Amino acid sequence: MSKQATLNIGDKEYTLKILTGSEDEHALDISILRKESNFITYDDGYGNTGSCESDITFIDGDKGVLRYRGFDIAELAEKSNFLETCFLLFNGELPNSSELDNFKTKVFSHSTLPSPVEKVIHSMSGNSHPMGVLSSALQALGGCFPHLCTNTRPADIDSFQEAASLIVASIPSIAASTYRSSKGENMPEIGNVFSYCENFLHLMFGSASAEPIDSSISKALDLIFLLHADHEQNCSTSTCRMIASGGANAFASLSGAVSALWGPLHGGANMAVIRMLNEIHSAGDDGSQFIQSAKEGKSRLMGFGHRVYRNYDPRAKILKSACDQALEALGVESPILDIARNLETSALQDEYFIARKLYPNVDFYSGIILQAMGFPTNMFTVLFALGRAPGWLAHWKEIATNGKRIHRPRQIYQGSTHRPYVGLGDR
Repeated sequence: MSKQATLNIGDKEYTLKILTGSEDEHALDISILRKESNFITYDDGYGNTGSCESDITFIDGDKGVLRYRGFDIAELAEKSNFLETCFLLFNGELPNSSELDNFKTKVFSHSTLPSPVEKVIHSMSGNSHPMGVLSSALQALGGCFPHLCTNTRPADIDSFQEAASLIVASIPSIAASTYRSSKGENMPEIGNVFSYCENFLHLMFGSASAEPIDSSISKALDLIFLLHADHEQNCSTSTCRMIASGGANAFASLSGAVSALWGPLHGGANMAVIRMLNEIHSAGDDGSQFIQSAKEGKSRLMGFGHRVYRNYDPRAKILKSACDQALEALGVESPILDIARNLETSALQDEYFIARKLYPNVDFYSGIILQAMGFPTNMFTVLFALGRAPGWLAHWKEIATNGKRIHRPRQIYQGSTHRPYVGLGDR
């Protein structure tokens, strides 16, 4: 017999099922509450609302745990790579050698953008933000492959693997084309001698010749993408799922997710880190005064602490080592990086930050690495979207396959009660 809870409203009693997750999480199933009682629950911002059951990602913020499909993020970071992790998120299992080779072949076969997508990019880039370009380019990409985005559930599910490979392949090309177009440059040819991340770095910064790329640099970028691949029901993922619940195809759903991620409260954290470091430098500070100011509540330390993790962000621990190796390979020295290291040391050793669990998070290290690689800050959120795309796609597939009805939150109306219309001359 399933567990149950009893809710008393006035003199009436309602029985609610208790759902138990595979990691022993518990939830009250209120799906029938409105029908039976005419009451809804109120949860501003959905902070304590389970919107779905999912088997993609598990997070325990108190313990600093993050797992994709049951695999710990630290083990994936050590032994896997971004494309293999994409396959895992899409299919629920790690690929065998043949499956991984076939997936890579599909991805690389789609690396060259269709000309209509290039036209969209060139018509928008300039003053347009790269995230706006990416959102529009994804819609244009779907338009070039109408058989992959029919808005007919069975057909879109059947073509999911092809659509997912196309999107994973195309976002780096869209990002690089947007960057090159903003500088009035043409992209170099896509080479088949590169890995996924090497190819992206070549498209962004390379020339016509195929210069070798230090493996620690491409590995750090691959790691950033892998660590961002999914993060449960965040703003952009929930947006993707809501759009998908209406029957929309993967291209439309991801375009909406990109727009949600564009918001500075969601996808702009690593940009905020760089702005903070630049402001500290402009003030002639090495970070010491800023740390003291933060302890006095006069300034905010960006890139430290996390809304979900009440412990050390597990992704930050992993990225810290890659950050050090990448910076050494890049040979980059700057006062900004010195300030970052001072802040990091203080936060990891100062009892004030330790007691409040304000450890460096993944945005702190990713921002430093991306700036050192030469990415402009307005591209940072695009890179976040590139990494998060496989998670969005996995959630789209989950909704498309298992979704029961369109998502439709309720509200508590606080506006005017009924009032008569007053003619224009009498107002």
